[in-house]
Amino acid sequence: MAAKEVLQKVEKAVVKKVEKAVVKTISPQKNSSGRTSSGIPGFDELVEGGFPKNSSVLICGGPGTGKSIFSMQFLVNGATKFGEKGLYVTFEQTADALKGQGTQFGWDIDGLEKKGLIKIMAVPIENLTKNTIKEIQQIVEKEKISRIVIDSLSTLVINAPIYTTPSELSVEQVIGDNVVFSPPIIGDYIVKRFVYGFIEDLRKMNCTSLLISEASQNNEYISRDTLSEFVCDGVVVISFESMGGAYSRSLIVRKMRQTKNNEDVHPVEISKNGIIVHNIE
Repeated sequence: MAAKEVLQKVEKAVVKKVEKAVVKTISPQKNSSGRTSSGIPGFDELVEGGFPKNSSVLICGGPGTGKSIFSMQFLVNGATKFGEKGLYVTFEQTADALKGQGTQFGWDIDGLEKKGLIKIMAVPIENLTKNTIKEIQQIVEKEKISRIVIDSLSTLVINAPIYTTPSELSVEQVIGDNVVFSPPIIGDYIVKRFVYGFIEDLRKMNCTSLLISEASQNNEYISRDTLSEFVCDGVVVISFESMGGAYSRSLIVRKMRQTKNNEDVHPVEISKNGIIVHNIE
């Protein structure tokens, strides 16, 4: 067998072991009562009245599908309709850009921020450090945050190596002592370890969290990181297809733990007031 084929077999075996090890160690969601309503017209009835309280939910889709709008609407509704404080953590936009986007839907994000109901934490990529999650945790505790949006998990994954040092890898615990592996395998392990750890850290904050992620180009997985759909408690996929009809976007709840969720594909409208999820006609 050629050396190249041997290396490919080893890499596939290692990646598979990493995935199994990470997923196997996921701690079960804590029992919680009640629901966190999104307040988004047409959505909550798809998930028995809202997201399970303190759950982590992946909002996945391609560019321009409305993931950020859906997530910000979740925070705005929490503040204005339910009196729940929200934190929007963005690694891709400035605070002013987010506020400007909100004005087109009539959302006074600046006013809500001044009232202490919404806080925007804009972190440029170059400022990402291992302490970022601790900074988020400090804000959550200090401001008594109930809802969190992470925009986006995809950006964090690209920068995952900055969170992990070689001394923290403990690769031998996952793949054994006698396996020869190449740098790409280490990189894949870092990414999967980071995704699992970051979502688990969010779960410990006892908030309902939405994590925005770009969709995978491979139909085998939902997200680009290939793991977050297994770690998160719920997965909502928003799609966009230019068909020339009234609704180019659609939404499906792929999973929601502790929930008998609707499994149909629903048309999505981005109206002047935000996202509306329509029933199938």
